[in-house]
Amino acid sequence: MSTGRLEAICGKDSSGKTAMALGRALTEQKTVIVIQFLKGSEKIGNLEVLKRMEPELKVFRFEKSDRYFAELSDAEKKDEQINIRNGLNYAKKVLTTEECDLLVLDEALGLVDQNIVTEEELEGLLKCRDQVQVIVTGKVL
Repeated sequence: MSTGRLEAICGKDSSGKTAMALGRALTEQKTVIVIQFLKGSEKIGNLEVLKRMEPELKVFRFEKSDRYFAELSDAEKKDEQINIRNGLNYAKKVLTTEECDLLVLDEALGLVDQNIVTEEELEGLLKCRDQVQVIVTGKVL
């Protein structure tokens, strides 16, 4: 059995990583789930625009704060890490049930940078994919 393609899109802040991942997702005409990390709640960012692309593209954020993760106090970050882990658990479910053709884990590489997950944990999650293609984005590999 073949394994779905894994692609990483890296770059600096505001370099178009998310836009590139979404562009690929939409042009491939597949069922797509996007899970965004470190971007706060649905109240901030461009999530309203992305929600207009449903049902072809489903977007999820599990964080509750109305600020970006980097702007939070240490206590707030600790609380949000629980929500982020819920997002990772959902990603694992999506991969194991093959709920979509393409899963975009937006800023998932940043979770390693922020010491929320280890490289091994992220690698373990990505190994759960079978036929599902995955795109991860972040500032560094």
